[in-house]
Amino acid sequence: MTSTLLKFSLTLTLMGLFTQPTLAQNQNLAQYPLKTIKLLVPFPAGGGTDAVARIVTQKMSEEFNEAIIVENKIGAGGSVATEFVARAEPDGYTLLFTTSGHAIQPNLQKLNWDPIKDFAPISTLVKNPLVVAVRPDFKANNIKELVRMAKENPGKFTYGSSGSGSALNLSAEYFKSVAKVDIVHIPYSGNGPMTLALLKGEVDMVFDSLTGPLPNIHASKLRALAVTTLNRSFALPDTPTLDEAGLKGYDFSSWSGILAPAGTSKEIIQKLNHQMASVLENPSVRERLMNFGYTPMSSSSQEFQDMIKLNLEKYKKMIKDLNISAN
Repeated sequence: MTSTLLKFSLTLTLMGLFTQPTLAQNQNLAQYPLKTIKLLVPFPAGGGTDAVARIVTQKMSEEFNEAIIVENKIGAGGSVATEFVARAEPDGYTLLFTTSGHAIQPNLQKLNWDPIKDFAPISTLVKNPLVVAVRPDFKANNIKELVRMAKENPGKFTYGSSGSGSALNLSAEYFKSVAKVDIVHIPYSGNGPMTLALLKGEVDMVFDSLTGPLPNIHASKLRALAVTTLNRSFALPDTPTLDEAGLKGYDFSSWSGILAPAGTSKEIIQKLNHQMASVLENPSVRERLMNFGYTPMSSSSQEFQDMIKLNLEKYKKMIKDLNISAN
């Protein structure tokens, strides 16, 4: 009898040892976040990706009643920040702001991170067309004139991008292939430096998300020649699409979203997903994003995962067809 009681007592003690951490963990999940969340943006401050990150996290911080800080961690076309988050503790306090480049880079080079296995998708945030922008003194007034000038002067004109392997780089190379022109690629460390380079005359044109060029377009410091989607942008309703301008079937858009390290609990992913969806429905947030030319676009975690996988295959084919390399 005594032996049985001792065994029973020991069993209860062991159960307590295993259940107490679980209860504490569940309490922490229910109260998440309990400290500052860090969102890594792979590009410099001042660009379109940075603007979206700050608009969304500002409102999320208010609703969570906990700070979410944006850290610009640049390098290697976004891979420095991406690898850092892939190796971070999967506790919900280190997140990655990512773009279409997340599905492009793995098709261009061997990386120290896997776009699917190393991450837990939370939600998409926005989608947007790109815009072909030039300075006011650029001689081409439209895409047809640009194509004619480029064909008459192969290798003379340049375009800037936010880095080799970025969506901006890929869209421009796609343009070159469809238009059959030779325009030289000049990569920069992000959208901000690229836009500044265009304004200073270091490059002749950019294929950029609307955020960077739009204020300068409205201020007549830049001109929009076309947008890259089949439908015109609500932000530039008078600007034709490349399809309308004669490059039939040209269609390219970009997206942004937020990822967590693989292994992050489903409860945290769901909580962040719910919060992001709520923020993207907020009228003031939607207005601010749309003023930059972005279309707010939330998704479930699974929908985001499926989109990344689909984009990986799409860009794999495009990169092969266009013979694009990371260098």
